[in-house]
This record gives sequence, C-alpha cells and structure tokens, in this order.
Amino acid sequence: MSLPASSAHAAHPFFDVRHDCLQVGGVPVTELAVRAGGRPFYAYVREYMSVRVAQLRAAMPAQVQLHYAMKANPLPGVVEHMATLVDGLDVASGGELQVALRTVTAPQDISFAGPGKSEAELAQSAAAGIVINVESEREVELLGALGRMGPRPRVAVRVNPDFELKTSGMKMGGGPKQFGVDAERVPQLLSRIGQLPLEFVGFHIFSGSQNLRAAAIVEAQQKSVALAARLAAAAPAPVRVLNIGGGFGIPYFPGEQPLPLAEIGANLRVLLPQVATAMPGAQLVIELGRYLVGEAGVYVCRVVDRKVSRGQVFLVCDGGLHHHLAASGNFGQVLRKNYPVLIANRVRGAARETASVVGPLCTPLDLLADRAELAVAQPGDLVAVLQSGAYGFSASPLGFLSHPEPVQLLL
Repeated sequence: MSLPASSAHAAHPFFDVRHDCLQVGGVPVTELAVRAGGRPFYAYVREYMSVRVAQLRAAMPAQVQLHYAMKANPLPGVVEHMATLVDGLDVASGGELQVALRTVTAPQDISFAGPGKSEAELAQSAAAGIVINVESEREVELLGALGRMGPRPRVAVRVNPDFELKTSGMKMGGGPKQFGVDAERVPQLLSRIGQLPLEFVGFHIFSGSQNLRAAAIVEAQQKSVALAARLAAAAPAPVRVLNIGGGFGIPYFPGEQPLPLAEIGANLRVLLPQVATAMPGAQLVIELGRYLVGEAGVYVCRVVDRKVSRGQVFLVCDGGLHHHLAASGNFGQVLRKNYPVLIANRVRGAARETASVVGPLCTPLDLLADRAELAVAQPGDLVAVLQSGAYGFSASPLGFLSHPEPVQLLL
C-alpha cells in the first residue's frame, strides 16, 4: 500500500506502508530502529537506486553515458553499488576520489570537478589518470608542471556558460560564478592547454540543479551542445567527452510532480547527431546525483518529548538540523517548505493533528517540519523524513552541539 498524500504530499515511488508502519526496502522502520541501536539513522535501499537507473536508461538513448555525482551521497557502500550501474563517477574532493578508486570504475571514467582543488588533489588526480575538470588558469599551469615531470594529466575544461538553467534550485552557471571558466575566456585557455604537456579530453558544462521542468532542462542541454560546438573549434585536440551535467530534480514539496523523462530523452536523440557532426567521436555524458539516490533514502529520529506552547504542538526529537540540514530548510531554501515528513510507526494514525517537529538543539532553526498534518505522536514514536538519500548525512553540521551522529544503514 502506497503512502497517503496527506502524510507525504504524494504517493512515494518506492516506500510503502503495512500495518500502518513505513516499510523501507521491505523492512518495517521499527525493526530498522532496533538495528540502529536506538539512535537516529539514515537508511538507503540499493534496489531503489537500481530501479531509478533502469528507469532513466529506458528513457534515454543508449549512446548517452550516465555518470554518478558522488557528492549527492558519498557513503562507500552507496558509491560501490552505483559504480556497478553507471558508466562513470564524478568526485568533488581528494577524499571522494579515494572512494571512487576503490570501486569497479576505471580511472579514465572518473572525473573531478570543483573550484578550489589543492595542489595535492591535482597531483593525486593526475597520478591516478582520471579526467580533471579544470576551473581556472591556475589549475592548468599546475597540471602543466606535473605533466613535465610525469604522465600527461588528462583535462577537460569546465565552462561557466553564458546562460543558466531556468527555474533550477541552484544555478551553477550563467553570470559571475565561482564555478568553471567563463565561456568567453575558454578559447584562450584552450590555446594554453595546447602549449602544455596536457591531454585535452573535452568539456564539462553544468548550468544548474534540482529542476522539475523538462522544458528548462531541454533548453539548457541544447544551449550546452551549441556552446561546446563553438568552443570545439579552438580546442587543441578533438573533443572526446562532452559532459552536459544534469539538473534533474525530485519532488520534495506539496504540488511538485516527478520530472517527465520522455521529453528529455527525445531531445537527447535529436542532439546526438548534432554532437556527432560538430565533434566527431565525442561521447555525450549526463551527470546526476540527487536524481539517482535522493528518493532511495529516509532519515528517521525518535520523539523524546511532546510539548504544547500557546496552543501549538511541538514534537521534540533526538535528531534535527545537525543530522539533516536540508530538511530544516537551511541548505539553499529561500522560503522554507516542509520535506515529506510522517510518523513512521503510525503513518495514517487513528487520530491526526497539526504539529511541528523540532530537534534537540538550542536554536529555533532546528525545525524538521513546521505545522505539518501528522498522526498524533507520543514520546517513543518515530519520525521519518522522506527524500533523504541525497545531501543528508554528509551535507549536515554533524558536530554542532556534540550530539551523537546518526547511523547509516545500507539495505
């Protein structure tokens, strides 16, 4: 039985309910709470990740490669599983690179993007033979020096395009940005790359994230291919990889609908011949993180107190923003909205009420749900936050006020 809309905004694509208890990977959440030793926990389900990748593959042309952006969820077990499903991995730090290199993914199918790579990370990446998405002249010069002393580092240019992904949750391109090299400066940088002992691979163009409008993604992909085709004329070698990023979103809030994939897949089928004509032999790549793992995870904490303050019910829990910053609204939300939150061991509940779910921290920002419609809960009941497989544990201030970290379970 799927989740009721009143409890989680809309039916969830994966989780269901039996005997009024949330099931995660077919396991009652109450059993998982015991496995976690009574501590707050994240649970991620491999099967759900596999299903999502299969859905995406079915909608996209077979020639398009799929890469997993590890920053969405860098848990080694998650990355190891994703590596068996996708064509490549993207890392954002030397630490993530070490995890990626321990998977089945070949080094040449790993890329490193990030605006502030250290000299040690550049050396580490060059030695591993991965693709380094260079984001400044500094990085190019440092890699050129490494190339004089050893194997030629493999580089792609991350381009800050002259457009942005409209209606995206976070705009990663267009206008002044810390990411990539401004499109108008790329030809000069390509010339410099050609003068150095570097192996030019291609381009990385990422314009935004968390978008639920297929038309906006289609437009950004079309503009990315056109931009790459123009820049390819100045490239020191043929373009072998064109990574046009992702931006695919998942629904978090009331009224949001899942991203329709058919229109995006149809557009990619149109773009492939254009890529083949302008950049013969180039591999077209889309790079996704949240879309692949976000809906495959749940965060669960326990109610420790029930308080009524001037008529408003507060469920005080042993977990909060220190475990799940995004659900608290402090990870990029301009206007705070509730993630899908429910009382996991009484999803429907015989009695319901409007209550706010808060954590144990000494700040009013510690809020997981504000005046949400929930089953009536008491101390000992479990609160679940859905859509928590991405940007949860690793994106939160786990050390804030020195509370215990949540457990991470991989099912």
